[in-house]
Amino acid sequence: QRQSPIDIRKTVKADLPPIQFAYKPTPLTIVDNGHSIKVDTPDAGGITVDGEYYALMQFHFHKPSEEKINGKAYELVAHLVHQSKEGKLAVVAVLMEAGKKEHALIRTLWTHLPLEQDKPVKRQDVKIDPGQILPAKQGYFTFLGSLTTPPCSEGVLWLVLKTPVQVSKEQLAGFATIYKSNIRPVQPVNNRVIKESR
Repeated sequence: QRQSPIDIRKTVKADLPPIQFAYKPTPLTIVDNGHSIKVDTPDAGGITVDGEYYALMQFHFHKPSEEKINGKAYELVAHLVHQSKEGKLAVVAVLMEAGKKEHALIRTLWTHLPLEQDKPVKRQDVKIDPGQILPAKQGYFTFLGSLTTPPCSEGVLWLVLKTPVQVSKEQLAGFATIYKSNIRPVQPVNNRVIKESR
């Protein structure tokens, strides 16, 4: 009943508390896991939503964006996967669109892309800051959904940032050489409430 991704259309405008981002730099571990390019972030801080803290576990990319807004998909999306002490999951989605400027964090990641699947590249000397991926404006949509890869378990808190960030066409093409399309189709919203920050 609550599967992800979804096409975000009908929303309820609400006074949502801002997501409190508290990320910190961490040594780079990047892997091509056969589904996506994933960056493991065991000590990179986390977020606080509505008084609950979730630690950032990893982030990965989908091309095009899995979630749509009023039927529109973006060229790429980053999913930042967080977990609370009780094991609850919260995913922050950062939409990405083609722009003129290179994205600094993406540049670092693509420089160290693994040459083989399931063989992580670990670089103690390369520090990445997940906070660099966030847009300046952090208004968001929120709803309950699921993981978008098996086992597709439900009960995941989704936080989709409304403002996209820009990546260069070359950076999008770089990802497309590995994954032309690695998305799950849009799922029925059913009777879910989707809230939108004002």
